[in-house]
Amino acid sequence: MADEPCTLWRMARRPHFLAPLTQPTGGQEWLFADGTIEPIATRVTPAFDSASRRQGLLGRAALGDDEALAIAPCSAVHTFGMQFAIDLLFADRDGKVIKVREALRPNRISAGWGAFAVIEVASGTIARTGLKPGRRLELRRAG
Repeated sequence: MADEPCTLWRMARRPHFLAPLTQPTGGQEWLFADGTIEPIATRVTPAFDSASRRQGLLGRAALGDDEALAIAPCSAVHTFGMQFAIDLLFADRDGKVIKVREALRPNRISAGWGAFAVIEVASGTIARTGLKPGRRLELRRAG
């Protein structure tokens, strides 16, 4: 795709909290909120190029309670064509949550002004973890 080199270059230009997902380390990164020992997700899939962002969660029947899709750079998503509701975490480059959206149903749009990334998680994750704007997200090596 024409925008892939540009998008990846823009992401590499300045540091961001999702940088570990861009490295071919062979390890698995878990997603946490600052100060917590329980992960938000133990399977984080990056969507950093146009093809993976376009595909997103389309064609899936559900999103597991331990899964997250990290879309960046991104400040708005839609659920057109999806079959299930999702929770959204809009975060800035430092991982600070600037907006949460619970149970976004299919065929809807949601945006977070100033967001660098959108983390899509299973519906109910925000309620289960108590995530609120102002918390900081971080990736840690599995284990």
